[in-house]
Amino acid sequence: MAHPAMQDVEFLALLVHRGHVPRERAQDLAQALQDGAELDALLVQELGWTEAQVQKLRRTRGGEIPEIPGYAVLAKVGTGGTADVFKARETATQRVLALKVLKPEAARHEPTRKSFIAEARLLERLEHPGLVRCYGVARSGDRFFSRLEFIDGATVLERLDAEQRFDEQEALRIVLGAAEVLDYLGRNGVVHRDVKPGNLMLDRNGRVVLIDLGFAAPEATRGAEDSTVGTVAYLSPEQASGGAAADIRSDIYSLGISLFHIVVGRLPFEGSDDREVLRKQVMQSLSSPELKSRGISPHLHYFIEKMVAKDAAARYQSWAELVQDVRAQLAGRDDLDFERDSRPRRKRPR
Repeated sequence: MAHPAMQDVEFLALLVHRGHVPRERAQDLAQALQDGAELDALLVQELGWTEAQVQKLRRTRGGEIPEIPGYAVLAKVGTGGTADVFKARETATQRVLALKVLKPEAARHEPTRKSFIAEARLLERLEHPGLVRCYGVARSGDRFFSRLEFIDGATVLERLDAEQRFDEQEALRIVLGAAEVLDYLGRNGVVHRDVKPGNLMLDRNGRVVLIDLGFAAPEATRGAEDSTVGTVAYLSPEQASGGAAADIRSDIYSLGISLFHIVVGRLPFEGSDDREVLRKQVMQSLSSPELKSRGISPHLHYFIEKMVAKDAAARYQSWAELVQDVRAQLAGRDDLDFERDSRPRRKRPR
């Protein structure tokens, strides 16, 4: 008995996985492959597809890789809940870009589609070295995509998942870069609302780049639909409780949780489901033996505790204040007053 080519078996499995072939039909096709038939011919004869359709699905890995006129897609470099990101070369200019392509099911959902377009247009009008550049949003057939600066690097979360550990200086440098671009957004009236290691990239030169503004909103935005926007593990207590207006202090909290994650290697509040994590964000105080056992400096401990204070009034009240303190620490100046809360700083005599 002839055995089917492995690429046909894999391609059939991919077609099933991506919903092109019903599972029950796939069983019959798989048996025909075992009997020596060729998959492309089977798809034409049994499913009524054209040869052109079959070849397109092969070229695009079952529709996973988009075909967009004017661009040669080189690789898939990321995926999220609503969009995939591809490294691509613009044919006319030979420039390498990142194409953020809305998934078909997300494109059919009007609020998601409008949010995707709004994010691209917001990024297009902003310019900061710590913010991914956007060169416009477009549509090709039923595909919606934005054209972004290609960042050659990895997210901080990807580095953490690869078990990379960051020392104190590296962690503070990442937080400083994030705080500087978030300060820029704040001065332009924008609150991010989804600050986390997965949205912070480090390029090959060590530049910190904020890559996602999908949940960004004007400051003081309030509404039931917005109350728990963001990623559960990094939500501030006021966001977790629901009904909180968009506020930079919530972003400061999320960056503080990110700093903890970067330094310790895990999240401070974990649970069996989102509801338990949300409850801990609201009710449970920060407690980590790792902060004491890893020789972490009083300065870093102070930053984390101040940034993730349950009471928003006890946190840093502006990005400028946080940036000033972190810059001072990175420069080696010991000028933090650990007794102060949100009151004006009192520098200790040197």
